[in-house]
Amino acid sequence: MKRVLYGCWALALVLALATVAAAQNDQLGGKVLDKDGNPYPDVTVQIKNTATGQSYTTKTDKGGNYVQLGISAGLYDVTFTNEKDNLNYTVRVQISADQENPLNVSVKDLLARNAIANPEAEKKHAEEENKFKAMKEHFQNGINAMNDAAPLREQLKTAAADQKGAIQDKLNADYTTAINEFEQAEQSAGQKEVKNHALVLAHLGEAYEYAGKYDDAAATFQKAIDLQPQAAFYTHVSTNMANSAVAQTDPKVRDQKLADAGANCDKAVALDPSLAAMCWKNIGIILSNKGLLPQAVAPLQKAAQASPKDAQTWYLLGSALAATIETKQEGDKLIYNIPPGTLDAYENCVSNSPNSPLAAQCQAALDGLKQLAGGEDVTVKNRKHK
Repeated sequence: MKRVLYGCWALALVLALATVAAAQNDQLGGKVLDKDGNPYPDVTVQIKNTATGQSYTTKTDKGGNYVQLGISAGLYDVTFTNEKDNLNYTVRVQISADQENPLNVSVKDLLARNAIANPEAEKKHAEEENKFKAMKEHFQNGINAMNDAAPLREQLKTAAADQKGAIQDKLNADYTTAINEFEQAEQSAGQKEVKNHALVLAHLGEAYEYAGKYDDAAATFQKAIDLQPQAAFYTHVSTNMANSAVAQTDPKVRDQKLADAGANCDKAVALDPSLAAMCWKNIGIILSNKGLLPQAVAPLQKAAQASPKDAQTWYLLGSALAATIETKQEGDKLIYNIPPGTLDAYENCVSNSPNSPLAAQCQAALDGLKQLAGGEDVTVKNRKHK
């Protein structure tokens, strides 16, 4: 995170006319020191004639020194800037051909002078500095907690049943710590620090997401979007909206949340088309895991279209379509109506990953469906009704 050393205000003091002379060869030079009294490199020095508008630009070297040759006598505005540190200081000087005085600048002195001249501004600056320090400290604490959680998530996948509870407790403690720290960091984030603020919100949203607080996660990522729209943020909103949707008992609420999840996928794809497969697949997986297979068909179709080489997506799509097979009895026969695209999905799964365990599952499903369909793509397999 970029730190603004000199606050969010810029020094724009114009001193009373100072007599600074050039040497016989009409040059202006000097030394610039930073707020700690050290040489200040990479400061841009612009020297502009107030009468003619003629301008010269140079920079300080590693030792904080600068020099500009070939300047004629006259009245000049000399501006010292450093965009990274938000330094902007102007002094008006009279350059005379028969005198020699370097123009030296000490940021430490400028800050002290500004504190005396503008005590309220200096107080505000100090408060902003303290807030930044607090934000940085809480943010790092949150990062540390999430880093601690990462290996625990991997352990949980393979842990014995009697160990899972203890690991999950540790995970929950890490997520609680991360949420608390990121919340405090967000409270300390300055309103003008858009990038930092959005970054803190994104990490807070991720902590909510891992903790299973999906509505909080979606709302937090939306706040990050409001500050700095990013495709990845929309993807997170979509995933969390889908997770929230499958927990709803009211079908209308669930369907509205799923519609919102899809709308956020569209927004993510508009900013970064490469995220289409992941965003839509996430929704499809969430719905499939909750047994909402008919609802998973549409997002998985979009994911397959975006990434036609992904065998897992084709398998999930085939399974979702197979769950919508309808039957009807005609006499002593059952007629199976296999939705269009079901066989194709399993065939694409096999062809895109022919030697994988997933391909074996897809082939078995494919063989079973072909038997039901009598070897045809769409309908009918007759069997005796028991």
